[in-house]
Amino acid sequence: MSPLLHLSGLGLLAYLAAPVAAQTFTACNPLNTTNCPVDIALGTNHTYDLTTSAAGDTWNTTAGTIDYRLAGAEFTMTSRGDAPTIQSNYYIFGGEVEVWMKAATGQGVVSSIVLQSDDLDEVDWELIGGNNTHVMTNYFGKGNTTSYDRAVWHPIDKPQENFHNYTTRWTKEQIEWFVDGASVRVLKYGEANGGKNFPQTPMQVKVGIWAGGDKDNDKDTIEWAGGETDYGKGPYTMWVRSVRVTDFSRGSEYSYGDMTGSWDSIKIKPGNSTIAEELNAPPPMTASQRWNKLSPGAKIGVGSAVGASCVTMIVLAAFYCIRQRRAGRRERAIADQEFEKETSELMVYRQRMAKGGFAMSSREV
Repeated sequence: MSPLLHLSGLGLLAYLAAPVAAQTFTACNPLNTTNCPVDIALGTNHTYDLTTSAAGDTWNTTAGTIDYRLAGAEFTMTSRGDAPTIQSNYYIFGGEVEVWMKAATGQGVVSSIVLQSDDLDEVDWELIGGNNTHVMTNYFGKGNTTSYDRAVWHPIDKPQENFHNYTTRWTKEQIEWFVDGASVRVLKYGEANGGKNFPQTPMQVKVGIWAGGDKDNDKDTIEWAGGETDYGKGPYTMWVRSVRVTDFSRGSEYSYGDMTGSWDSIKIKPGNSTIAEELNAPPPMTASQRWNKLSPGAKIGVGSAVGASCVTMIVLAAFYCIRQRRAGRRERAIADQEFEKETSELMVYRQRMAKGGFAMSSREV
């Protein structure tokens, strides 16, 4: 039984109130430099059905491997250092992210859905492997961890045994979290330290599993994760059935107009997103579909070419057969001649034997 279930009411409250730090990082922070790369926009909406195929080229897999099965994507942590995660190769600027997920079991094991920007704005879902009654929502603005009063825990039915729908809807005015279609939390812009800590810059989507209870983590994080992770009791697996991502903005890329990290400072480059073009491209046509798209004249031309090819093949086949038959006749004639020669020699031999032509003298004996 999980240690969490042994806690008293006050102990449970203390556990739920334990601080947790932002878990992500950034390769280039636009608050510190104006030379960061632009962010490729999604610029559309798309649903990834992970029961039928892998996440695809618009996602990057890090810190482990992911197996795709009929039940969905399998994120498995088998040993220390594993943290299999998919991270979108695009950004959304305002939008909605919906994930159907079954969390992993295990003390200190954390299943996460994270939206995170280059300047460390962050919106989270966290499910603790040892807690089968609550899910946590959280947010950070510009990586500010001076206080830990942003996390809220919400009742949920056995998230390690059942798939649940976790949805985040993010606009300039507010962030709203939903569980199975029901709103569980709303954060207004002004409620986040007057807007200073409100996530408001383009964000990537990350879904993965990690060891909050790893022995090298700080004491508070291990406590928040429910205790130290015992890798020997693994493997620990999180399942994801599908991911739906909607970008409320339309453009090809996003960039920071200055170093303030405000919503209004973000520039949207007009045009079609390369990601959107890739996702919305029609599938390759089948042979039947290509044939049906041909004009009548083209079909006649193709038919004539095919017919001519067939005739050519028939002629070549007939020529080959005739040639082989002729060669066969020549070979048969040679064989017959050899047979007649051998038969003739055998008859002569028998005649000589009958006349004693091969009798041996007494001297030879």
